[in-house]
Amino acid sequence: MDVRFLTSSAIERHRVDDVKPLLAREDGFVWVDIPQWDDTAGAMLRDLFGFHPMALKACQERHYTPSVHAYSDHTFLVLHSPEVQQAGHVHLIELNQFIAARYLVTVHGPVNPVVPLEAALKDTRGVMARVESGRFHPRSPSELSYALISAMVRRQSDLIAAVADKIATIEQVVMTDPLRNPEPLLEEMFLIRHELLTVRTMAAQARESCARLLALPQLVPSEYRPWIEDLVDQFDRLTSIGDGEREFLVGVIDLYQTRVSTKMTVAMERLAVLAAITLPVTAIASVAGMNVIVNQNTHVVWLIVLLVLMAVISGVLLRWTKRQGWW
Repeated sequence: MDVRFLTSSAIERHRVDDVKPLLAREDGFVWVDIPQWDDTAGAMLRDLFGFHPMALKACQERHYTPSVHAYSDHTFLVLHSPEVQQAGHVHLIELNQFIAARYLVTVHGPVNPVVPLEAALKDTRGVMARVESGRFHPRSPSELSYALISAMVRRQSDLIAAVADKIATIEQVVMTDPLRNPEPLLEEMFLIRHELLTVRTMAAQARESCARLLALPQLVPSEYRPWIEDLVDQFDRLTSIGDGEREFLVGVIDLYQTRVSTKMTVAMERLAVLAAITLPVTAIASVAGMNVIVNQNTHVVWLIVLLVLMAVISGVLLRWTKRQGWW
């Protein structure tokens, strides 16, 4: 558990036991970051901060949709950022925030065991590094929360940019590849689409949660409203970009499916040509062969006549299929 006290000019490190006296200070605000839930964290949030039991329960469980709850003296916000560990599977990194006038408490929600803890702490550690280096001086918990959510937006934006690069590469392959082995390419396109849909849905849901904050003017500080409006705009733009990339990917998939369907149609036409040429020849050979070629004697004249007849029929059929444009 990391405890910081932020003033207008400095950031102080403290122990967990110092949280109560820090809350009484008026020259700054407290930031408590809880990387993993445990009994100590639960007891502090329940006894010292007095958070609602439902909010505490929400911090211990995994959630797949964001949410916002307003209380008399603080706001509880649940948002997600993406983490890709393997192609096509986007893990949701949950960050719970308790935002008040004198403190910000961030609780990292449970994550899939395959996701390393450092990936879950990327956003908070990044903002904390900016504060400690002096590049960012938050004046209030609301401004610090805004910075954390903006970091989550950047992670979503980076994932969409990475997906856009993959789509551009896939488009070149679809345009130039002979498509002799289409299954791996098709699977890759659908995995990319799943990544894009996940992050786009994540951005759209986060946008609605931030918009909900705007509908609570009596509980949300007025100084926080411009930042919330900016977050709503960021998520709107991210959603729009995601929609554009999705439409482009759908176009690439349609082009791919059209090329594959065209190849199959051409192959079926050629098979039809082969069937049309070989069918009468096979019929003549099967019926007349047993009568022209026998074990004791072969009718040479009739054999020559049949071979010429089969060649003429094949030639006529080839010419007819050529005029039909089948080959």
